[in-house]
Amino acid sequence: MRILHVLYESKGDSFGIGGVGVRAYELYKYLKDRHDITLLCKKYPGEGLSPIEGLRHLYVGTESKNLTRTLLSYAYHVALFVKKHGNDFDIIVEEFSPAIPTFSHALTKKPIILQIQGYTGGLYFRKYNPFYALALYAMERMRTVFYGNFIFLNAETAGHFMLRKKKKVGIIPNGISPELLNTLPEEGDFILYLGRIDIYGKGLDLLIRAYGDFHRSFPDVRLAIAGDGRDMEKLKLMLRQRPEEVSRNIKLLGWASGDRKADLLRRALFVIFPSRHEVQPISALEAMACEKALIVSDITAFSFVTKQGAGLSFRNGSSSSLVQAMKELMKSNDRSRMGGKGRNLVRQYTWDKIAFKYEGFLTEVHQLHHDTKKTVTSIEQE
Repeated sequence: MRILHVLYESKGDSFGIGGVGVRAYELYKYLKDRHDITLLCKKYPGEGLSPIEGLRHLYVGTESKNLTRTLLSYAYHVALFVKKHGNDFDIIVEEFSPAIPTFSHALTKKPIILQIQGYTGGLYFRKYNPFYALALYAMERMRTVFYGNFIFLNAETAGHFMLRKKKKVGIIPNGISPELLNTLPEEGDFILYLGRIDIYGKGLDLLIRAYGDFHRSFPDVRLAIAGDGRDMEKLKLMLRQRPEEVSRNIKLLGWASGDRKADLLRRALFVIFPSRHEVQPISALEAMACEKALIVSDITAFSFVTKQGAGLSFRNGSSSSLVQAMKELMKSNDRSRMGGKGRNLVRQYTWDKIAFKYEGFLTEVHQLHHDTKKTVTSIEQE
């Protein structure tokens, strides 16, 4: 198949790359030899080259250091591209973002699958000014009714959206690299956060405050923060405002991937995910694959961690509750047992298996569209 993937983040993106981009690269690693794949990505200052990892990249929009301007420009140019070139592809996969109103459903007759990896809802009003939040909230609630094909990471996320009665839905979760299941865990002198640098959404403000209290009891245990994102400068400023004995023990490691990421995960004492909002973070699955115990916020998206006995939870939004969980797990003799339970859980979620399921859904939607088109043509000819 000729696949066009409307992917608003790509490797090397100066605004950072999160689970949306990582998922795409991991899936297409297993599919690029069997399909003609094009990633339609947003322009950014100093944009990367094409191909990357054997995948064709096209960059559209306007280069800007302002993310809102960049996303709106990207949405406009995606619409122009789909209108002009959409029919050159067999199927289009579009990553859903309320901040990127492409309206591509009205611009091509080729089947479009809207891939929705999260639901934000009322959290918009806690993160942004009321007018911007209302626009995003309305887009998230209403835009899905114009599409007929969807991919969700889990059924719970699908339940938040307004969908047509006649729709085709695929539930295709995130995964892990099979190689992570072969890592040999050990315990270093640090606890780890791995993910996008989004202070509010990922709860990094809670983590920094909690670590300050935790440090008084365990001064020899460092905090490693691995990741990148648009809040990096704000995070650095936050650290400069902490006491020196605390800030010098917090290491910002930048983006970590491949062997470096695996090494960080296998050597961490445990891994913390203090997010206020999540769906199914890849980094949490990866930490479990490396046989590490987790500390997670008690939001629904992380319920599988505590249900499987793979870690501890703390009260969402509470740094004091997070401190308590950190101290408890630090003193616990069950970290290894928790890590083992986590690894057993994620064995079924390797990217090769997920990619096969993803490919099957795309093929099914393409075939259904092709058969429907043939039926309509036959009726018209009669």
